[in-house]
Amino acid sequence: MSVAHPNNPLPVTTTRNRQITIISHSPLFYWWPVWAVGFLLGILSLLWGDRMAVVPPETEAVRGAEVIGPTQEGKETHYKDRDVLVLPAPDDRHPDHRLSDNPLRLHIAKNKNFGVLFAVVLLLVIFITNVPLRGMWSVMVLIVVISLSIIFALADWWEIIFRHFSYLDIRLNTGGYFFISTILFIFWLIALLVFDRQVYMVFSPGGFKVCTEVGGGEMDYPTLGLTLTKQRSDLFRHWILGFGSGDLIVRTTGAQAHQFEMPNVLFINRKTQQIEQMIRQMPD
Repeated sequence: MSVAHPNNPLPVTTTRNRQITIISHSPLFYWWPVWAVGFLLGILSLLWGDRMAVVPPETEAVRGAEVIGPTQEGKETHYKDRDVLVLPAPDDRHPDHRLSDNPLRLHIAKNKNFGVLFAVVLLLVIFITNVPLRGMWSVMVLIVVISLSIIFALADWWEIIFRHFSYLDIRLNTGGYFFISTILFIFWLIALLVFDRQVYMVFSPGGFKVCTEVGGGEMDYPTLGLTLTKQRSDLFRHWILGFGSGDLIVRTTGAQAHQFEMPNVLFINRKTQQIEQMIRQMPD
């Protein structure tokens, strides 16, 4: 029977071949609410069942009318107590004042708030992705919004605001929602899977490789004296739209002292913990 000598070290699992990749995403990543809401509203508009008719400006809406129309067999059909749209008679100036063969093919939701919601989401995403609000600015904006909400409620201004806001009528048909959302989703997917992966850092025990621009060259640096700084102070961009993403700042020391900024890194907290654990381990 063999006995292990007490001075012999136990086997240690090394991480020589382990790598941690950091990918810097473009601001387009935060645009996912636009195409997600667009697809949802497009589907709801399609299921809603309403149609949109395009008519000339001289069209009149008549309630409770009696209409006599031909059928396919050439016989007259009477419609009583119907609401109809009466188009102007065609003339030399407007010879096309007639309905097309299939005028009711455009699906649209009866609820006008669909278009308003889509416009609000689009404008908010544009503002959040282009105006960074870090640290106290995020807190200040949040405090101002809450304070104004309370003041408006105490002054009974919300009723007035919503009453005037109800006059806003923005409408898109199903094709509009699907077209915008599909094109934006394709751009978002290409950026996420192709272009964003060209800006990266790959960490391994003892060193890391970095590429800071699409099509740029790859540079190698040692991890000795490396410092990591993560920034997740933008409440709206990092937490609400990015699910806890953040910006990573990497600084090297010595003769090759450089600073690299990697914005919009997903799962940054877990990534930095793994990197900090890795750089403590020197290669064998």
